[in-house]
Amino acid sequence: MAISFVRSGDRLLDVGCYDRSLIDRVLPRIESAVGVDIDVSPSVDDRVEIRQGHFPDVPRFQDSSFDCITMLAVLEHVDDPPALAMECARILAQKGRLILTVPHPAVDTVLDALMFLGLVDGMSTEEHHGFDVRQTQEIFEDAGFLLSQKRMFQLGLNRLFVFEKAAEQSEMT
Repeated sequence: MAISFVRSGDRLLDVGCYDRSLIDRVLPRIESAVGVDIDVSPSVDDRVEIRQGHFPDVPRFQDSSFDCITMLAVLEHVDDPPALAMECARILAQKGRLILTVPHPAVDTVLDALMFLGLVDGMSTEEHHGFDVRQTQEIFEDAGFLLSQKRMFQLGLNRLFVFEKAAEQSEMT
């Protein structure tokens, strides 16, 4: 769902990159990528840097460092979503895109039942902080983003949000 919103030539930040699968799928068309995840080994190659840590606690990025930020199934794990949104606004270039997927809270109940039945393993629903997907739009609009796209998928249990960073006041006059 998210890949089509990553544009050619983007400088990408993938928060929660885990196995680099998103980065690897868009790498042929982007300029560069940084991935951040707690469960990775740091690495650097020609156009990709992988950092271990929690975003935004990893070493800070410079203002306007990225054209696109992706966070797929990450927001529900964050302690302070408004602070995260403000940091995204700071490091995203003007007219950049923020692409999020956020599961509906009912997903935790479904996963708990599947784990109880032994059908899935290794999920971390206790890390979800009870995040309500209905807060997503307000949190990011309060940080200066404009909602561009919003879609449900996976039988309505998941949401895709695409936000754009609003132009600076000086650019609008």
